[in-house]
Amino acid sequence: MMGKRYSLAGAVLGGVILAVILTATLFLYIFVARPSARAPAPGAFAALTITPAWTSTPSYLPPTFTPPPQPTFTSTPLPGALAIGVYVEINGTGVGLRVRAAPGLDAAPLFIAADSEVFQITDGPRQADGYTWWHLVAPYDATRAGWAVQDYLQPIPPP
Repeated sequence: MMGKRYSLAGAVLGGVILAVILTATLFLYIFVARPSARAPAPGAFAALTITPAWTSTPSYLPPTFTPPPQPTFTSTPLPGALAIGVYVEINGTGVGLRVRAAPGLDAAPLFIAADSEVFQITDGPRQADGYTWWHLVAPYDATRAGWAVQDYLQPIPPP
């Protein structure tokens, strides 16, 4: 009977030794033979897209009133007529035309425009002191601008 006992004890001891060897091999593989943790290759990252949480939107929105577009009328001045956008030439003053800071004879003169000098009308007409006034701007110098009496302005074709 002793012989069988030793063989059973040997089998158990052999099984334990085999289990220890397998466990040791597993630990060696996991902790020693495993490839070291390296930085991932470029482009190896997964793209992460964060989407905002769903929110409820009312299924019915009240209509908003959008007024229809209003027609715009651009008037083309008659030939020889003064209007905004028309080019004029100073004419008939003899000594030049006082261009003022505001329409009216009491407004401060800014400069004197010489006969044959060209301006563009940018505002007007305004009535003051018995005259019709137009705001003029020199096309070559925006600082030469002010109000002048209509009597000495002659419409010309655009330069």
